[in-house]
Amino acid sequence: MHRRVLLAAAAALLLLSGTGARAQGAEGPTVFAAASLTDAMRALAEAWRAKGHPAPRFSFAASSALARQMEQGAPADIFASADEPWMDYVQQRGLILDPTRRSVLANRLVLVAPADSRLAPLAITRQTDLLALAGEGGRIATGDPSNVPVGKYAQAALSWMGQWERVAPRLARADNVRSALLLVERGEAPLGIVYATDAAASRGVTLLGSFPAESHPPVTYPFALARRAGGNAEARAFLDFLTGAEAAPLYRRFGFALQAP
Repeated sequence: MHRRVLLAAAAALLLLSGTGARAQGAEGPTVFAAASLTDAMRALAEAWRAKGHPAPRFSFAASSALARQMEQGAPADIFASADEPWMDYVQQRGLILDPTRRSVLANRLVLVAPADSRLAPLAITRQTDLLALAGEGGRIATGDPSNVPVGKYAQAALSWMGQWERVAPRLARADNVRSALLLVERGEAPLGIVYATDAAASRGVTLLGSFPAESHPPVTYPFALARRAGGNAEARAFLDFLTGAEAAPLYRRFGFALQAP
């Protein structure tokens, strides 16, 4: 009797031990992703879970903020940036595995207004007077050009138009592209410079026009595996999924363009 009790207890301990090991191994990767990827990433996560994988965990913010968090030791397994310079930043500091870096997504820079705006769509050229469109005292919302990718793209486009010096004092500088979009949705800014995918995802704004491709550097999204996740098979598999052919239709559904890595 005593022996049967001991055997049952040992079996229970083994069962609990196995369950604990499975639970520990079932943790999904932590992904630091640019705010403009929010909707696409959440949908991809659902598709990944449907394949029997553990749910990934996300931190969405400006690429600049995420890169600096990684530099300070934040436990990211995958980094998805909204521009190449911030991926360069973490790569130069040895925070990613260089061979895993790949850029498969592209976006467009657009001008938006609140959904109830009376402004009509237009073709943006060097002659487009953005301050006139914004109205007296009106501000133009975008990311902070000092560090937020969409703001850096906006500064390049405004410089190409010859309007940077005039427009800079009237910018509403947000900490990421979704915050800039929210300012326009609320009517707190009559214009916003955001990505095409963010404009398409919002019912609170109307698309006025796209900035010419030659007005700013290409909007591309590099992905990479963090160095700390080098031995994490689940993180590697999810990175391959995010940048592979299976994810492409979903990215297109959210308005991203695909490019060869």
